Formats: sequence, structure tokens, C-alpha cells
Amino acid sequence: MHPVTSLGTVVALWAHPDDETYLSGGVLAALTDAGQRAVCVTATRGEAADAESGPEERAALAALRTEELEAALGMLGVTEHHWLDHPDGGCADVDPVGPATRLAALLDDVRPDTVLTFGPDGFTGHPDHRTVSAWTDLAVDRSAATPRVLHAVAQEQRIDPELDDDYGVFELGRPRVCATSEMALQLHLEGAALDRKVDALLRQVSQTGGLVAAVGRERFSAWVATESFAAPAH
Repeated sequence: MHPVTSLGTVVALWAHPDDETYLSGGVLAALTDAGQRAVCVTATRGEAADAESGPEERAALAALRTEELEAALGMLGVTEHHWLDHPDGGCADVDPVGPATRLAALLDDVRPDTVLTFGPDGFTGHPDHRTVSAWTDLAVDRSAATPRVLHAVAQEQRIDPELDDDYGVFELGRPRVCATSEMALQLHLEGAALDRKVDALLRQVSQTGGLVAAVGRERFSAWVATESFAAPAH
């Protein structure tokens, strides 16, 4: 039995296109391979390339990232996906009642056994990530469903600290670090499963192509091979 089958039906709530694959691509693929329901939710279209981009540039990037995410989810076997269509970089400015109510309705409909999302740290400290975590907490409280919530966490031994630092992955904040004994699920991908995740990430080439070209597929693959989740810290 694959370790992810114990998760049952899963709703994965993330902020931007590519979050779902970086943090849970292996889990989602294993779920769909096992015939279990996996529903993905993305809060924004990832349209904020930089602070200088204008409306036309943002619209073009949103369209591109929409296509890229659809291709990535296709690689992972995920057929149920929902956009919240909140502004990339502006989730913290949104009245939380709206997204929380919408997410609660989704949870009521799907009745997941498990919700995968960010912890309050947002994994990288990104404000949108942290906000999605807060929306999820509100939604679970408002929903009649009673899923187990699991947060993306980091392991004690960093996989590639130099790559993290060179590309400023954690410049806004660092993830919660857990010992293996604290984790509800830790998935180490290799072989075809890892290739599939990397291929899905490369479908989102606007976000991953430059990095893979710079560091090579082998190093990139090792960097994304582990997915770790833990129950919320109390």
C-alpha cells in the first residue's frame, strides 16, 4: 500500500500555480494513480511577474500560467481544479470572509478526509501563502466537513542550502522544520515518480525553465524529491 492512500480524499489548497507541484506533486500523482480523489485549489493566477508589470503583461502571464498549470495537473492525473482568482501578491488585502466562505462550501461538497496546505509560516514566508493558510483555517472552522489538516513542512537536513540561498527561496521567511518522527507524511520520490514530478514542474516552464537550465535537471530533481507534511503546531 502506498503511504499516501491513508490520506483518503484530499483537497490541496495553494496560492500560486506551481505551489501544488513543488510541495505536493508526488502526493497528488500517487493519489490519482490509486484511484483516490484529489481536488486542487489555486488562489491566484500567478500574474505578478514584478512590481513594474502593467495590466497587459499581467493578463498575458495569467493566461500563460493558466495553460501551464493545466498541463502540469494533467501530468499528475488531477482532473478537479478550482481557481479563486484573487490578485497575485494581494491576497492579504482581500476580505477573508469571501474566500473562506467559498472554500468552506467546497469542503462541504467534497467532504475531504485530508486538506493539504501551507502552515502559518507560508513555507517561504510569502504573504499570499500565509494568507491562504489563514483562509484554510477559517474555511475548516466554517465547514461541516471535518478533515485532517496537514501543513507543508521542511526536514531538519536542508537538501541543497546553496541552491536555496542563491535563488532567494526563503528570503521572506523559512518553513517550520520537523523531525521525521513529527511528520504525518514524508514522501521520498525516485525513479519514474520523481521524473513525473519534474516533468510536471517543467510544464510550468515560465517558472522552472530558467532554474533547471542553470542548475541541471539532476540537481533540480534532488532538490524537489522530498515532500513533507505535519499536523498543525499547537
